[in-house]
Amino acid sequence: MGIKNGDRVKVHYTGKLEDGQIFDSSLEREPLEFVVGAGQVISGFEEAIIDMEIGEKKTFTIMAEEAYGIAREDLKFSVQRSMLPEGVQVGDMLEAYQPDGNVFVVKVDELNDLTAILDANHPLAGKNLIFDVEIIDIIS
Repeated sequence: MGIKNGDRVKVHYTGKLEDGQIFDSSLEREPLEFVVGAGQVISGFEEAIIDMEIGEKKTFTIMAEEAYGIAREDLKFSVQRSMLPEGVQVGDMLEAYQPDGNVFVVKVDELNDLTAILDANHPLAGKNLIFDVEIIDIIS
């Protein structure tokens, strides 16, 4: 009997982009443990492991829409360059603070002498993700 909603599972995984770049892996640490159907991992990941058995290995692709969504232009915004730390470079990740005190991470997308474009999309938004998984344990 394979994995079903409500099962607690332990999996080892390696997540890659379509160009083969690895963005995350559990192989050097403890397996990822979560309850299937509880929304603790991206939905496409949960759906892909339904019915798998202990010891089973599988490779699957999750399209951007089922992973971290499509990159949204409305999550890019301009700020005065003077508001950023000195020495900041395109591609740097910065913490930004909302008026209510919540913190979110933004990527520096563009820089010129006066302004910067910051991108608050998840770094994996707009990307299709490829996962190699192995089911380590199923706790029903």
